[in-house]
Amino acid sequence: MPLPANWSRWFRIGGYLLVAAAVAADFSTGPGITFAPVLAAVPVLAGAGTRRAAVPLAAGLAATVLVVGLAFYDTQVPPVVIATAAATVVVISLFTCANVLLVTTQERELVRVRTVAEAAQQALLRLVPRRMGPLLVAVRYVAAEAEARIGGDLYEVIRTPYGVRLLLGDVCGKGLGAVETAADVLGVFREAARAEPDLAAVAGRLDAALARRPASEEFVTAVLVGVPEVPGPAIVVNCGHPPPLLCHDAEISEVTPLAYAPPLGLLGLVGGDYRARPLTFDRGDLLLLYTDGVAEARDAADRFYPLAQRLAVLPHREPETLLDELLVDVRTYVGNGLTDDAALLAVRRER
Repeated sequence: MPLPANWSRWFRIGGYLLVAAAVAADFSTGPGITFAPVLAAVPVLAGAGTRRAAVPLAAGLAATVLVVGLAFYDTQVPPVVIATAAATVVVISLFTCANVLLVTTQERELVRVRTVAEAAQQALLRLVPRRMGPLLVAVRYVAAEAEARIGGDLYEVIRTPYGVRLLLGDVCGKGLGAVETAADVLGVFREAARAEPDLAAVAGRLDAALARRPASEEFVTAVLVGVPEVPGPAIVVNCGHPPPLLCHDAEISEVTPLAYAPPLGLLGLVGGDYRARPLTFDRGDLLLLYTDGVAEARDAADRFYPLAQRLAVLPHREPETLLDELLVDVRTYVGNGLTDDAALLAVRRER
């Protein structure tokens, strides 16, 4: 676990005090004993708190001058000891300067990478309107690590001739391969959802697109939902994904599939087709889709986050507020931050 930032400052102060004590000891022990080698720590201490190479270089120069000054006092110390101490200070100063330059370069590169990743996320996971057809919509995406702005979780909400269609998925994989797979799934979904009357057929097209990818080991767990513009049941197709949660009259229930179906990209291994399940989704009901980054979040005792139970005690207001409160609750439960990316998609039927 990383130490607080102010601890680093106190460690450096403590280091400087020890160096000062060593210099004082050098003068107090007489000309036959030297503590000059301790001065090699000065450029290291200076470099630990800066991103400018000139700082440890100046500190190393000052330490070298002090070593030379001690040589005139420690007249009984062999010259080779003093020369070795001075050379050590110079070498460590140069290495510290190089390290500061390397860290600064890496931090700049990280900023560039994060900027590109953020732009990629905005292009891949587009903003979702707050209201679409009969639905109020809210989406949240949380990366597990501060350096990661985008991962394998994906979502989409689009309006089609067959009603509003939703997709939430999780790529089994990491890195650029997962991002590429997510892009492929979203591209096929955006086209097929507008062209296919049958939502199960949309899932079938997604599976076929992934199966055709050469030398790809990624698969995608996903859940698809279709909500008609007019009052009537919704349609849910689950492709090996955690079941959505339905909030109806303050009661929480899992929307379990009619039969098990594998993730997208693996249907050919077991055969058959994806099946759609009708779902009573009335006015005022709220449907929550989520990835396993939420459902499998664990506390210090290694217990899974009880999503359904926690959702039951949260006030079911509009989706935006609900997701904000839910994420705060998950972070509080976990304590040390999420270990996996998490995506949440909540919709409430208004008519």
